[in-house]
Amino acid sequence: MASNRPAPQGLYVPNDDEFGGYDEQTWEEWNPTAESVRPVRGRHRVHKKGGGGLARSSTVLGVGVIAAVGAGGIATAQDGKPPVSISMPDLGAVSDSLPEASSLPGVGSLISEDASGAAGSDAAPAAAPLTTAGMTTADAGQGSAGAGEALRARIMQQAESQQDQADDAVRTAAEEAAVKKAAEEAAAQQKAAERDADAKAAAKKKKAEEARKAKALAERRAKLARSYALPTSSYTLTSHFGDSGSMWSSGQHTGLDFAAPTGTPLKAVHTGTVKEAGWAGAYGYRTVLELPDGTEVWYCHQSSLNVSVGQKVSTGDVIGRVGATGNVTGPHLHLEVRTSGGSTIDPLAWLRSKGLNP
Repeated sequence: MASNRPAPQGLYVPNDDEFGGYDEQTWEEWNPTAESVRPVRGRHRVHKKGGGGLARSSTVLGVGVIAAVGAGGIATAQDGKPPVSISMPDLGAVSDSLPEASSLPGVGSLISEDASGAAGSDAAPAAAPLTTAGMTTADAGQGSAGAGEALRARIMQQAESQQDQADDAVRTAAEEAAVKKAAEEAAAQQKAAERDADAKAAAKKKKAEEARKAKALAERRAKLARSYALPTSSYTLTSHFGDSGSMWSSGQHTGLDFAAPTGTPLKAVHTGTVKEAGWAGAYGYRTVLELPDGTEVWYCHQSSLNVSVGQKVSTGDVIGRVGATGNVTGPHLHLEVRTSGGSTIDPLAWLRSKGLNP
């Protein structure tokens, strides 16, 4: 039922245009109940009226009604419109039907657990505003303006940390690769140095061995030279072993000729025994000296003999003198060397094998 009571001071009363065609005949008393005031989770209960099609949320309308009643208890229309009577809902029933604030998502954590403490006591500080939810003391100390900024700062810090870790991993891998490469190069250089050292050692050993052998040969030859001697002195080699010509009955020269003045002493080349001493036809006066190993050394074309058969001689003893007896063209010593089997060998090579160099 309409009322003629004036609108309370400060209460806004919509006019006809704002209601979009509602007239005074469509107004009726509305008594909110717990069912109509209870919010429906996930959706809103909508009530439509004909003409303007105004949709109102029951929760919002309930709050508006409470505000209107608190202000004056009655809302009246302007321009002579009859007032509308609004009854006061049971506030206890409304408050009982509302959910606990602590059960609302994202809100319960903002309410201090000590909010139920006695008034005037040392209560906990008021909950932080939503803009600082999730912020830590470290975030506040760093000057973060809000939860979003703090989250962004933490994400950036984590990204930088991960990037630093990735850079450290790459740097560590590069360092390890460099160390490995350096170790491989050092090992290769070490092996090359070892090979060079082995080669140098082998060459040095070979050189030392060659020097040792040369020294041993020199010593042996020196010893042989002391035990062997050249058959004469002041000579010239004229004909060698193997020379061919009509002057020799076999067609080849079988000895080594030492041309020297008549009467030049002839010496025993080594210790031995006189096997023959006398005239030998084309060889003239000849002395045959047999050495301990059976080798025979022939001294031919002598002018005189100084030894006799069976006589023992030593190296360097004078056994005769240079002459021109037998088949000759001039005074010289024809020296022949024969093996124990009677074969002739090159006297020059044999003398050299004894350390002598005619």
